[in-house]
Amino acid sequence: MTMDKLKIINATVRPGRKGPLIAEWIKGVAEQSGSFEVELLDLGEVKLPLMDEPNHPAMKKYQHEHTKKWSAKIEEADAFIFVTGEYDFGYPAPLRNALEYLYTEWNYKAGGIVSYGGVSAGTRAANALKNDLATFKVVPLYEMVNIPFFTEHINENGVFEPTEIAVKSAAALLKELVRWTKGLKTIKADV
Repeated sequence: MTMDKLKIINATVRPGRKGPLIAEWIKGVAEQSGSFEVELLDLGEVKLPLMDEPNHPAMKKYQHEHTKKWSAKIEEADAFIFVTGEYDFGYPAPLRNALEYLYTEWNYKAGGIVSYGGVSAGTRAANALKNDLATFKVVPLYEMVNIPFFTEHINENGVFEPTEIAVKSAAALLKELVRWTKGLKTIKADV
């Protein structure tokens, strides 16, 4: 029996970003759970240009190789975890762009969110993302990991050291992600 595929998508792209540290942490947690085959997709490495496809994404008539590669990665996923910082009370534009490149590839899959920031812990970005995910028929989970003052938890070696609350939140998120992934397979099979 093959394992469900979890794609962890890191949303930040700017130089000096810390998102990859948090994405690596949640990737490790997901791998240790043994529930998923895990792959990290870093939008800073994927480097999708601003949407440049002439056809509507729902048609899946992609012209560019970068879109075809992105489509294949998202299509094979059974679930997602989006790792996002908070920029100007929202999630980063590269994530919105990455979402808009596709449509059916996102459908009927569960999406967890790990957000980070200052005092707000990225919760405003997470809430905006939850609303937008629903338009792609991604089921955004109630359980989230929200990390306040995240820079205080990056050690001198550049490793993110989670708090006990973050660890417990991650465990709850993964438990629900497993449940929703199983349930949504039934819906996806009926499409």
